[in-house]
Amino acid sequence: MSRLDELIQELCTDGVEYKTLTDIGTIIKGMSGVSNKWAEEGNCRFIDYKNVYNHLKVDVSKLPYATVKKLENQTILQTADILFTSASETPDECAISSVIEDNLIDGILLDDHLFGLRLNSKIVNHVYANYYFRSLSFRKIVNKTVRGVTRYYISMPAFEKLQIPVPPLEVQREIVRILDNFTELTAELTAELTARKQQYEYYRDMLIISAQGDVEETTMGEVLTFLNGRAYKQPELLSAGKYPVLRVGNFYTNNSWYYSDLELEDDKYCDNGDLLYSWAATLGPKIWDGGKCIFHYHIWKILFDETKIDKQYLYFYLQYDLAQIASSTTKSTMIHVSMGSMKERPILIPSLEEQKRIAGLIARFDALCNDIKNGLPAEIEARQKQYEYYRDKLLTFKQLA
Repeated sequence: MSRLDELIQELCTDGVEYKTLTDIGTIIKGMSGVSNKWAEEGNCRFIDYKNVYNHLKVDVSKLPYATVKKLENQTILQTADILFTSASETPDECAISSVIEDNLIDGILLDDHLFGLRLNSKIVNHVYANYYFRSLSFRKIVNKTVRGVTRYYISMPAFEKLQIPVPPLEVQREIVRILDNFTELTAELTAELTARKQQYEYYRDMLIISAQGDVEETTMGEVLTFLNGRAYKQPELLSAGKYPVLRVGNFYTNNSWYYSDLELEDDKYCDNGDLLYSWAATLGPKIWDGGKCIFHYHIWKILFDETKIDKQYLYFYLQYDLAQIASSTTKSTMIHVSMGSMKERPILIPSLEEQKRIAGLIARFDALCNDIKNGLPAEIEARQKQYEYYRDKLLTFKQLA
């Protein structure tokens, strides 16, 4: 019998008490009266939306600046606070949580697109609670608190009434110990993958910059055609239909699709093998590997003369240029790049033979870092699934009668 089984048998044989979120903590609001977010300096630093969305544990190493009115009236964050996303373009991305485990410097605020929960440490372990907030059990109930049509948000009155299982602290701490071991293994693999990707980026950039033979330097607008996708009104997005609607979320990891029965101009569709570019929220190129779709307004389809430009070389060149593109984007909630600025960007075009040589070399290195069927990405995915399985199993409790 495991230590956790022993604790459960000893301390909560008949079940576990469930408590509302307001029974175990206090809701924290984001900062107000905000201006100059993401500036070089300001009267405060803050934890931003992506920091919470992308991390199980908040990264406090590099926090951006902002300026707020009446700093003395703002809520100052503390270690052990749990932070949540308050709104998103899709319901499943609302109330994604992250916990502050590291020590904070004084005066850190919360992004106005987030909210938080400050727990009573005598009742709930903050790391345990954060694991639960990421669990399948919680996702099922929190989705019932989501409201909205074209943009979704959390209804705070409904959110505050949600109940979570609160076993004795000894049980909570043992669950944390077990799940921390899983996440540490994944973190080690992720760190190794990050190092490999840095090597890949260096190798890719070196090959592109050091192209041999005659190299033409021109602008993207001279040699590429950027086709805008279609903007949709919410009633036009269907749960089922003839054509999938490819949005930025689907472009990467979101498997929740909308559909359309609209018959549109040919340039509003993309198909397998087309080179696409997400210009909002998450920037970057992708060679589409799905079926025929209507691509959304936040995605471009890129056309070019394939007798002069190799598609794979262009894909890698757009990757190479991404860091510079990101530095020129607007510092708003939804990061984006304009078509006008994209057309003005320089591009290096060696001979077609040289492009194919460079693309072939980069592709072999790229497979080592990004092949989702083999290598580190596949191992990380397997570890993540294992962690999620045990997390959901460990955090499922019989409710005390």
